[in-house]
Amino acid sequence: MSEPSEAVAAAQPPAAPQPPPAGRSVTARATLAGVVVSLLLVLAIVLGSRLLRDFDSALLPYAVATVFLAFGVAYRYTVWVSSPGARRLFKKGFGSLFSAANFRKAPTALPKMTATYLGFQKFLGARSHARWAAHQMIFWGCILAALITFPLTWGWFTFTSGSGSGPGYEMRVWGFKVLGFDSLNILGWLMFHGLDVAAVLVIPGASYFLWRRMKDRGAITGQRFAYDLLPLIMLIVISVTGLLLTFSSIFLHGGGYEFLAILHMVSVVFTLIYIPFGKFFHIVQRPAAVGMQLFKYTARQDEQVFTCKRCGEPVDTAPYVENLRGTMRDLKLDFDGWVEYCPRCKRVLRGTAYLTHVKKGFN
Repeated sequence: MSEPSEAVAAAQPPAAPQPPPAGRSVTARATLAGVVVSLLLVLAIVLGSRLLRDFDSALLPYAVATVFLAFGVAYRYTVWVSSPGARRLFKKGFGSLFSAANFRKAPTALPKMTATYLGFQKFLGARSHARWAAHQMIFWGCILAALITFPLTWGWFTFTSGSGSGPGYEMRVWGFKVLGFDSLNILGWLMFHGLDVAAVLVIPGASYFLWRRMKDRGAITGQRFAYDLLPLIMLIVISVTGLLLTFSSIFLHGGGYEFLAILHMVSVVFTLIYIPFGKFFHIVQRPAAVGMQLFKYTARQDEQVFTCKRCGEPVDTAPYVENLRGTMRDLKLDFDGWVEYCPRCKRVLRGTAYLTHVKKGFN
């Protein structure tokens, strides 16, 4: 017979003083990282705009939003890498990216994986060609918009005209002339309408995913409005209002331009602040995943393959399996032995355990 709970408690030694909650130190580190990154960005804006001489005060809300974006990304990233699983992914992933040994083994692996896994995301094509195409339009549209918007917002590059109204313009980066172009030719049109091109790419891609999330039962089941639908809606709003600004200036002689400019600014600022705490945070996480793919690839090159303990079929690379086992131990999960089996054998073993131990008790 077991002892009463009071006697068991009395027999135990007094508990050692507990350390402060880990979450408190993680929050402090994340806040510090966010503040440091934000201050570095402010310093870069001041220096890159030549002590604010090239900074456009009309773009101040956008610049402030990017500072908040920097804080949020640094804060969220620090919190993310503080968990055992993400910390191992971060260490192994970036360790593989900057490993000289990996470069010697496979010098073309990193650029190839960066292009296929990070740039063209070929893994999405295996699921659906339509989803891959829509994702590519959103990805490259957002990349193009970011490459144009951020440097302009920070005052890092400017467009100047000697005559004040063109058509000859100069593009200057940090005050240095990079190239001159005619605003009336194709190059000039692309230079001044790059954001319109980005919007044309983003609208069909975001609309497809929004339509899919409204119609597909599998997507509807687990979706949340703020996490899954709102980012797509905001991308469409930003793109449509941006195109309407161009339409207003060309065809309406500036009619309604001020209202559209404020609406566009509000949508952009809201989206930039929202990015670190929503679905788009996976953009920041993706490089570590590329590093993990490289980690697995180089292990395959050395033929470090781990086989299933039951059937002998390949499971994954041995270093990856050991890394997964270590993560489960860090999380104090007592079933890290399951990583030694392939998915099919896991199902068989679970079924056998159910029939042996659970079903048997019902007789």
